[in-house]
Amino acid sequence: MEEEVKTIHDYIDIVKRRRWAILVPLCVVFLLSFVVTLVLPRIYRSTSTILIEEQDIPPEYVRTTVTGYAEQRLQSISQRVMSSQRLSEVIKRFDLYPDLQRKITRDEVIDIMRKDIQFAAISVDVVDRSRGGSPTPMTIAFTLSYDGRNPQMVRQVANVLASLYLEENLKTRSDRAREASKFLDEETKTMQDQLAQVDAKIAKFKAQHINELPELTPMNIQTLDRVERETDMLKQQLRTAKEREGYFHSQLASIPVDASSQDRILLKELKAKIVQLRSKYSEKHPDVIKMKTEIAELEQRVKAEPPKAADGRHRFQADNQPDNPAYVSFSAQLSSVQAEIATVQRQIGDLERKRNDYHRRIEASPRVEEEYKALMSERNNIQAKFDDMMKKTMEARVAQGLEKEQMGERFTIIDPARLPERPVKPNVPAILLIGLFLGAGAGVGTAAVKEYNDRSVRDPKALTDLMRLPVLVTVPAIITARDVLRQRIMRKRVIAIAVAACVAALVLFHFLVMDLVILWARLTRRL
Repeated sequence: MEEEVKTIHDYIDIVKRRRWAILVPLCVVFLLSFVVTLVLPRIYRSTSTILIEEQDIPPEYVRTTVTGYAEQRLQSISQRVMSSQRLSEVIKRFDLYPDLQRKITRDEVIDIMRKDIQFAAISVDVVDRSRGGSPTPMTIAFTLSYDGRNPQMVRQVANVLASLYLEENLKTRSDRAREASKFLDEETKTMQDQLAQVDAKIAKFKAQHINELPELTPMNIQTLDRVERETDMLKQQLRTAKEREGYFHSQLASIPVDASSQDRILLKELKAKIVQLRSKYSEKHPDVIKMKTEIAELEQRVKAEPPKAADGRHRFQADNQPDNPAYVSFSAQLSSVQAEIATVQRQIGDLERKRNDYHRRIEASPRVEEEYKALMSERNNIQAKFDDMMKKTMEARVAQGLEKEQMGERFTIIDPARLPERPVKPNVPAILLIGLFLGAGAGVGTAAVKEYNDRSVRDPKALTDLMRLPVLVTVPAIITARDVLRQRIMRKRVIAIAVAACVAALVLFHFLVMDLVILWARLTRRL
């Protein structure tokens, strides 16, 4: 028979009829959950809190070479600390998981230990102007926990793990600072070698083009202008000297070479004069006597002259020289002028060669200037890189000293791992609550199944629906004194069971969840 329950009274009647079907599964499941809480091993947790402190010196004065956000560095450090080698050393040091080491492999034991280690970052919202001025989560600390069955061992392992984080952070920062400094030193040395090579190229280029460098172009132009002026002056001097040479040639052509020709001319003149004197004076006159004496001397000298050649000139010996003073004087002046002309011509030749050389220098200057500028540009670029690298190298050395003195960003344990007083696993209240709900569900399900399979008729309406006949009379339940006594006994039992359950719950709460004294203190403090 299928009966449809429509009112609250029907549900109350069902609960009264099926109370044992509800209570028995509820108690059984709850007791099973209680047994589970007793059987499960107690797991304790010890936690260390580590603060991430900024460097002591402001970043504007000393810039660290360890870059990246704290979250990235923490993940990197965690990977190193959680490596198989590190965890294997910790397991061996404290002899962790002795039972599991005999049953499973070491790698599996290490994986179990990784699961027992909890890492949690503590972040706050910080307004960072470099990131736009909006609140940005920033990690300022982190917690490191370890779970285990032995409270003392858990505390020691948690402290060791925290120390590993601190050591790894110091080692990582020192290594990075040292590697950065070493790398920059090598790069600086490379830049210095490149700068030396370029300087050698520039020195060689200057030696090859010592007179064609662009900075010498103004001086070359001035020198060329001076050389051209000197050349013009020398050419003018050459023209004047050549004119003088022509003059002396013409004078030498009209002057006899030797002095005998002059003697004959003078002899003729003296003979003419003596004729005039004889016409005036006698032979005994002193002037006539003197003139005769001069004429006699001249005649003797003329007679002593060498014979003339066919052209009417006297033939001289090879060692004879012209003896005409005028001829000798003009000849000497002509030789001086000719020497001056040769000197001026030689100077003009030197100046022309110098002028051609300066012309070549000036013409080659643009090409040399282009090559020189390319070399200087290369040197300036390398010099700028070298200066920048030197600056970075000095900053890296200062940052290395900062990390060496442990004045940079560092980890500080602000709350070391303490001895755990209560286990964190199993969660007794949660297990008991789950057991209570599962028991209630099992009881309600059992009652529902029994009620669904029950074919009993319990009210007139159901009977009328079943028989299709009207009910004439109903007999109420007859309650005897025995029934009343049974009900009283049942109430007392229920009350006793409830009291016992309350006491048991308080005892369990006291031993498994929280001390009742502490609970009472907290309640009174809030009230």
